Amino acid sequence: MRRLPVIRVELGFVLGLMIVAGGLFAFLRIADEIREGETHGFDTAILLAFRRAGDPGKPIGPDWLALSMTDITSLGGFTVLTLVTVLSALYLVLDNKRAAAGLLLFSVAGGTLLGQVLKQAFDRPRPDLVAHLVDVRTLSFPSGHAMMSAVTFLTIGVLLARTSPRRRLKVYIVGVAVLLTLLVGVSRVFLGVHWPTDVLAGWSMGAAWAVLCWLLARMLQRRGQVEPPTQEPGDMPETEDPPPPMEPAGHSGVPAVAPADRGQTPP
Repeated sequence: MRRLPVIRVELGFVLGLMIVAGGLFAFLRIADEIREGETHGFDTAILLAFRRAGDPGKPIGPDWLALSMTDITSLGGFTVLTLVTVLSALYLVLDNKRAAAGLLLFSVAGGTLLGQVLKQAFDRPRPDLVAHLVDVRTLSFPSGHAMMSAVTFLTIGVLLARTSPRRRLKVYIVGVAVLLTLLVGVSRVFLGVHWPTDVLAGWSMGAAWAVLCWLLARMLQRRGQVEPPTQEPGDMPETEDPPPPMEPAGHSGVPAVAPADRGQTPP
């Protein structure tokens, strides 16, 4: 039982590494398939599925759906993500978690730079199969909205979840982060400004980067360089073993000596 917290920490670290490796593998696999031209059929079928038959200029569904997708896609834009990041960092600072706030800023800034480098490296043009419902001016692969929403929302979700003392709140916060990430990515395909493989690659790389930063936070926490997470009542700290039980009197290997009776003179 004394080793259970250590085992839990090591298992979480291994699972995190598996997610990072899986995200990187998925991204590289998608990029390789795109270079070979084997994703054209898949991308075309998904894009046309969001458009009315015979009229690729009009999306499926009522008019309010297109308007809603336009609003949702703005959640992954530079302005909104920057505002959310700054406000979340300020919250962590006010909660006396300055190192965690710095890690959040590093994660988002590093992810932004990585996304721009990848766009320039792959130089994939935007889809011209359907009409664009919003204005875009940058390259297509990987989707910056999908990648940065994954980086920002997942990183913020994990950091905020670790400040919550209840598991149900932790699950809720991370679940909301995942939901927002998925909605932003789907909106990019619905609006016709990204190939579906752009979004899948953005999700893969964004999730891998966010989990990598989370693993860095765990390592720094164990070294005392980042504030530890809030423990749920009854939980043992992750890096400490419980104290050994105290031995009862008379069982320490030294025989107990009975006190002399009052008034009795020792021989």
